[in-house]
Amino acid sequence: MRYLTLLLALMLSSQLFAQQPVLISVTEASDSPQISRHIYGHFAEHLGRCIYEGLYVGEENKTIPNTEGVRNDIIEALKELNIPNLRWPGGCFADTYHWKDGVGPKDERPTIVNRWWGGTTEDNSFGTHNFLNLCEVLGAEPYLSANVGSGTVQELIDWVQYTNHDGVSPMADWRRENGREAPWKVKYWGVGNETWGCGGNMTAEYYADIYRQYATFMPGWSGETEIYRIASGASEDDYHWTETLMKNVPYHLMEAVALHDYAVFDWSDKGPSVNFDDEIYFKSMEQALKMEEYVTKHIEIMDKYDPESKVALFVDEWGGWYDAEPEVKNGVLYQQNTIRDVMIAGTVLNTFNNHARRVKMANLAQMVNVLQAVILTDKEKMIKTPTYHVMHMYKVHQDAQLLPSKIEGNMEFRELPSISVSASRDKTGKVHISLVNIDPENEIPVELDVAGLDIKNIDGQILTSDKLQDHNSFDAPEKVTPKEFKGAKLKKGSISLAIPAHSLIVLQGK
Repeated sequence: MRYLTLLLALMLSSQLFAQQPVLISVTEASDSPQISRHIYGHFAEHLGRCIYEGLYVGEENKTIPNTEGVRNDIIEALKELNIPNLRWPGGCFADTYHWKDGVGPKDERPTIVNRWWGGTTEDNSFGTHNFLNLCEVLGAEPYLSANVGSGTVQELIDWVQYTNHDGVSPMADWRRENGREAPWKVKYWGVGNETWGCGGNMTAEYYADIYRQYATFMPGWSGETEIYRIASGASEDDYHWTETLMKNVPYHLMEAVALHDYAVFDWSDKGPSVNFDDEIYFKSMEQALKMEEYVTKHIEIMDKYDPESKVALFVDEWGGWYDAEPEVKNGVLYQQNTIRDVMIAGTVLNTFNNHARRVKMANLAQMVNVLQAVILTDKEKMIKTPTYHVMHMYKVHQDAQLLPSKIEGNMEFRELPSISVSASRDKTGKVHISLVNIDPENEIPVELDVAGLDIKNIDGQILTSDKLQDHNSFDAPEKVTPKEFKGAKLKKGSISLAIPAHSLIVLQGK
């Protein structure tokens, strides 16, 4: 009898302990950084059905409404996200792409074999003008990824002149002959891509020297356009790469260093995009949450050589990467997008927000029909993925002031922290708090201390679904969409709520 009584007491104690809320404090700090809107950037590579049969259907297409060959429904969807920048043409493709092949009369352009992605032949009908004009329509800054692996310094000099020079010069004159009078004034330039791998299999030391050479010839033309030169950076935890660049490249030649990280736990067997089990979900989240460690440690190295934060960290490729859907024609890296991707996007974006002092740009990979895309297409059909809705909910953080947050007593999903948070105050004074619960089964109570933020009213949105594998399809495009969240209670400077399993919430206080 005493044993049963003790057992019941222990069970009751365990239940009471499990019900204790996670405590989160959100405070104001005069020295907190602004969250750059460029953290919410995107990436479009010539890969599978991202450009051709995705974003771009061609000027001659009479079935799908388009502007200069770019789908109007995609343009409108991207405008709703307020996308701040778009990176193009790669990725690995960038270091085999020669930009001059993609300008001038289309019937005179040479074809290119996409040796990296599927071996398909492309006709170069989508080129510099299409991309930069699209960015203008979207109100997004273009980010051009230059060819270092198989290109030349002169080729890059010419591209900068073609896009940016407003006076008389061979490249500016050629631009005008091709129908564009005013320069686009491109600010962001990547000097190669993944030069440790598909961009040339270089050592860090060798690339640092190559980078210095290219960067020397890339200042703005006549002071008209400020240029940000972005060094091809490390993959995941290659801290030696970052240290080599910071040590060997002078500040006046480098405005940013890149970092790439995908939520991949096994490159030889990445697992399915939809029919994954609990173990695969755990491994995916384990890898996604390593972004916090990677960003923190790369920043520590950058701080050692650059304590004034003159050089920014750009995480210009990130996202979930799974095995491609085999039934999709020309579907290289085509994958579905589920609640798991909501968890990845929410936690990673919280990390970027919280490291806004140094992280000034990030680019989700990729925009349409590839990897963790925000949009999927099938001929005339188009759908917004769950990740699209995350980016839409989180756009409130763009150019807002970071509000430092601290979590105490975080619950664990196995050994992973269940709750992730970031917060900001926008220019109108509204406070936004983004919360993610990655636990696939358990609702978690949370108590937010916001006593110093002068919040009088609270509302919010929630993004979740019954199962982790739930997704939007062409037959059910609205299965996963944001809903109003009424579960947050504000009382005496404290917000209490329970975050359902595998869900993302954005609260607004005013």
